[in-house]
Amino acid sequence: MRTQKNLAVACAGAVLCIVVIWFTASIGGEERIYEVRPQVTVPEYRTDAGRAIDAYERLMERNMNLTEKILDRLSTDSQAVDKKLEGIEGKLTELLARTARIEKALGIEQTTETRPQTTDTRPQTTDTRPQTTESAAKIKGVPEKTNQH
Repeated sequence: MRTQKNLAVACAGAVLCIVVIWFTASIGGEERIYEVRPQVTVPEYRTDAGRAIDAYERLMERNMNLTEKILDRLSTDSQAVDKKLEGIEGKLTELLARTARIEKALGIEQTTETRPQTTDTRPQTTDTRPQTTESAAKIKGVPEKTNQH
């Protein structure tokens, strides 16, 4: 009896395995193909010229930022100088009016100098080119010597 029981259990187990294999084959029996796309990034190959160009661009950007900061500071400084000069101009005007009142009270005549007032603040340039004696004579108004035979 025991052997028949063992035989029945073995047959049941075999039938169960066959049924499981049959169900797996019928449910997903076709062969499945999976496509795997790896996402591996490789760093870009950089040439020396490319690195030099990037370094130059960074240098130019730093230069532009520095120049902008300097110009902002210059603008601020020039505004402060303008305010200071306006204050000095106001004080000079007050001093001029005060001295005029003092001179008037003391009866002092004011001397006026005839100096041309120019608004051009550029330095005057002089001609420093060497001149020949003929051109110097023409400028000075000296009559030119002529060779008469």
